Amino acid sequence: MWFSRKQVAKAPTGGGASAAGAQNQPGQITTKRLGDAAESLALGYLVHAGLSLVQSNYRTPGRGGGEVDLIMRAPDGTLVFVEVRQRKSRSHGGAGASIGVTKQRRIIFAARHYLMRFATSPPCRFDVVLVEGEEGAPGGVSVEWLRGAFDAD
Repeated sequence: MWFSRKQVAKAPTGGGASAAGAQNQPGQITTKRLGDAAESLALGYLVHAGLSLVQSNYRTPGRGGGEVDLIMRAPDGTLVFVEVRQRKSRSHGGAGASIGVTKQRRIIFAARHYLMRFATSPPCRFDVVLVEGEEGAPGGVSVEWLRGAFDAD
């Protein structure tokens, strides 16, 4: 039987739990928790660099929209839309390689939606924060901030 990515196989009624239907255990490391930790690390890094948080995890309404991980304000007033990408290693191109054209379009779509609340759009830019490595692993965790990583044009 084939399942789409959104469908999950239900556990058999005979008692055993299937791997697809298993629930996350408390304390289990999930991709959501890893992503949240990377966003928290990136936020601390950017605040330390002088930016201030405007909003986190801004999502457009409806399906198929976009999301901006962090919306920050730079000291000069520039509104900074930040995408945070986390990877355990640089193999397969690392965190930066995971931000393709489609992902950029979704971020730009969400940013434009966010900017509709302003009578006049402030200066803006799109930054990316790359978080690579693992806590406790050799080399630890590295954070790289790419200012003006892509344009909305």
